Amino acid sequence: MHILVVDDEREFLELMVNRLQKRGFAVSVASSGEQALDMVEKGGFDAMVLDVKMPGIDGIEVLRRAKGIRPELPVLLLTGHASVEAAMTGVETGAVDYLLKPVPINDLIARLRDIAARKE
Repeated sequence: MHILVVDDEREFLELMVNRLQKRGFAVSVASSGEQALDMVEKGGFDAMVLDVKMPGIDGIEVLRRAKGIRPELPVLLLTGHASVEAAMTGVETGAVDYLLKPVPINDLIARLRDIAARKE
């Protein structure tokens, strides 16, 4: 399963790549909404893990545009406590679910495996 992880926090991206790769996932990263949308357009991802709060294009707008490009791409939102309302808007916009940051890696893995099982 090839995952695109989108977050503007470099340390978080490095941690997620390390943890997901150790569990057998192929991982690509984007540190901005613009970069994520370029990568979505090229395709090849089974799911996207997307931070809601980012400078520039925020996660909800990235979600809207990504769904316009690849409607079938499952998107899992990550949000801090302060932006749960935005995450709920994201689910209404087409995200499969949202998780609160800091996300326990086992919760993220479980959600990604659920997404993979639904695609089969």
